[in-house]
Amino acid sequence: MRLTRIRRAAATAALLLTAAACGSSGGGGAPSGGLNPPDLKAPTRLGAGEGQVNLIAWAGYVEDGSNDPKADWVSGFEQRTGCQVRSKVAASSDEMVKLMKTGDYDAVSASGDASLRLIASGDAAPVNTDLVPNYRDVFSDLKMQPWNSVKGTAYGIPHGRGANLLMYDTEKVRPAPTSWSAVFDGASAYKGHVTAYDSPIYIADAALYLKAARPELGIKDPYALDQKQFDAAVALLKKQNASVGEYWSDYLKEVSAFKSGDSVIGTTWQVIANLAASEGARVKASVPKEGSTGWSDTWMVAAEAKHPNCAYKWLDWIVSPKINAQVAEYFGEAPANAKACAQIADKDFCATYHAADTAYWKRIAFWNTPIEQCLDGRTDVKCVPYAKWVQAWTEIKG
Repeated sequence: MRLTRIRRAAATAALLLTAAACGSSGGGGAPSGGLNPPDLKAPTRLGAGEGQVNLIAWAGYVEDGSNDPKADWVSGFEQRTGCQVRSKVAASSDEMVKLMKTGDYDAVSASGDASLRLIASGDAAPVNTDLVPNYRDVFSDLKMQPWNSVKGTAYGIPHGRGANLLMYDTEKVRPAPTSWSAVFDGASAYKGHVTAYDSPIYIADAALYLKAARPELGIKDPYALDQKQFDAAVALLKKQNASVGEYWSDYLKEVSAFKSGDSVIGTTWQVIANLAASEGARVKASVPKEGSTGWSDTWMVAAEAKHPNCAYKWLDWIVSPKINAQVAEYFGEAPANAKACAQIADKDFCATYHAADTAYWKRIAFWNTPIEQCLDGRTDVKCVPYAKWVQAWTEIKG
């Protein structure tokens, strides 16, 4: 198991400040509100490949064997299609958005905090899923979601997903925590040994907890916070800061901190929990009773793609059962293709990552881009846009 990407949330949501997408960020259908992207059309048929495709991706998504000889699904694609892959690894969603604006790339593996911006700006085009045969085997609860579709139109092909979990040292944290209160209202019990994800999007984790802990705030969606709700989440995180020993973005540092005992409780990913346990750390990880935040990535095609036929061939290839299985196992996330599980060498992999567990994913609020027009459908207030989340995160960390 190997994790190669350090996830960072986008630093700005300016392109969506005047657009909205209604609906829960935890799933349940396409947005139906004020997001009105440019009138772009998906192709009705494909032609011959252009001989090349230019991709923007998270590290670990487009592997040609140069990083790990055992990880190569690019060579097979090139041999089969004649499309030579040119890829660039992006360190953040913000970088992906900027790169897509250059017009030099044909497709991108966008997370939910970037996909709506690409749609609203017209940088990503609708996708004709009929031209991606392997789409039919993608888990149904990944299709036509608020971060990859608008008003019944698909804007990409789901790639994989994961949850942000609560991890704890089983000897130093007793009884086993079942609530995020252990790292928020109860964080002082582990003062100096709490760890948290180092990103402004972590404000949503606090909001998710407050949704249950303080129902009077009326939080419906952790990515749709009016000023009062936002202030409550920020106040909670400033209080937590006194107990935080380290904010992590490097997964190897988090593993090391749990092995040494410097960290005993905090947010993590399943692949990190697996790695920490395999190296001797006494840890367990789970989704607390309030649910959790998480990510779902989507391959999107550039509106001005110079190699659209090869781009579509890549979309179909990357979610084909065997290749999707290889990517998921290498990267450390649940695959998107339901048939991928039968192709993964580790027969327990899909159970560990809850690949087909619909009930599990209903508890996950997938990353989305906070904008002024509230994502939860409210029209009587303005919500705090992501640029303000970035400013607040700096204040929270002091």
